[in-house]
Amino acid sequence: MAPETVLAEATFNRKVRSYWLLTGSILCVVTVIGIPFLPLWLLFGHHFTERYLQRMSCTLTDRSLKVTRGILVRQEKTVPLDKITDLGLVEGPIMRYMDLQAISVETAGQSGPGALVQLVGIEGAREFRDTVLRQRDAVVAGSQPALPVAAASGSTSEAQVLVEIRDALLRIEERLPER
Repeated sequence: MAPETVLAEATFNRKVRSYWLLTGSILCVVTVIGIPFLPLWLLFGHHFTERYLQRMSCTLTDRSLKVTRGILVRQEKTVPLDKITDLGLVEGPIMRYMDLQAISVETAGQSGPGALVQLVGIEGAREFRDTVLRQRDAVVAGSQPALPVAAASGSTSEAQVLVEIRDALLRIEERLPER
């Protein structure tokens, strides 16, 4: 298999650290149990959000979208472009105030509700989303079978492959015990 070509690399806005600190603080206050952890979050949150941001990456290749993130547990997801069904933009009130957007990636066949991947703080999120969607459309358009064109031009290699597959299936069927 040929190596994939990198088409775009997402960069993340540094404001996303403040967003994570603020949402973490709000979560600590809203859950009454989290109030005792609020000073710890405010003390160590800067360090953790910086490390998390340094370890985040999102790369668009000619065939997939690769997302890497995590501090203790490193998570890497490779999403084939032809499986992406939707790339949504999310802007909550705090995100709008901080001029941040999130991209949510949804795929065909994903289990459970919600996005498979959500990336907060990509700079130029709309442009990055549009670039991914254009590449996805190119991949999907290029994957359409060209059997009618090949058959019209007199090429029989596809037909030969189908005949060989049929013959192999018939041989397998003969070896199966009757039920």
